Amino acid sequence: FDMDGTMIHSMPWHAKSWLVFTRNHGLQIDVSDLLARTSGRTGAECMEVLFGRPISKEESWELIHHKEHIYRDLFSPNFAEVAGFKAFCAQAINRGLKVGVGTAGDKHNIAFAFSHLKMDTAPHAVVGGDEGLPGKPEPAIFLEAARRIGVAPEACIVFEDAPFGIEAARRAGMRAVAVCSSHTAEQLAGPHVIASIRDYHELLANHFLETLH
Repeated sequence: FDMDGTMIHSMPWHAKSWLVFTRNHGLQIDVSDLLARTSGRTGAECMEVLFGRPISKEESWELIHHKEHIYRDLFSPNFAEVAGFKAFCAQAINRGLKVGVGTAGDKHNIAFAFSHLKMDTAPHAVVGGDEGLPGKPEPAIFLEAARRIGVAPEACIVFEDAPFGIEAARRAGMRAVAVCSSHTAEQLAGPHVIASIRDYHELLANHFLETLH
């Protein structure tokens, strides 16, 4: 699973946090354009896209900390999962399937998400965007998640809400399910995409896991 927009309904709050962050830095942006160019990228990659210049590691983490602190403050009182995620994930784990998370989010955003989700059983592995791997559409984050759960890429199914993530799944040799929480099914289409959903209740109602396993 990707995290933002796939496990948790966070993308509107990332958009709001970018607006606050850029105002604080005297920048004016088209937030929709920025999200289209950065969703799935690591924080460091996002800052270089935003400022249009190379940024040192130290400056980058200072900027990321500022932006993500705003995001967590905004989203915390409005926190919501993508509907049905926890029930679907629990069903997968109960069926003996390995579950991994591959996100461009950093360790603070990951900890924030899991503290609010309060999952009965944690995923078997989590790979974050602050571990030195290139962000999506490069496949590295998903490939590392597969390695950590001990499953071959071709046996993995990626759940993703963003075009860069769908492309990363393709490059990783994985099938994908498009979670249409912030993009249309057409925007998330691909030959490796085996289903498009609005939320996980659709997969539960359609007995998706039983058809695969």
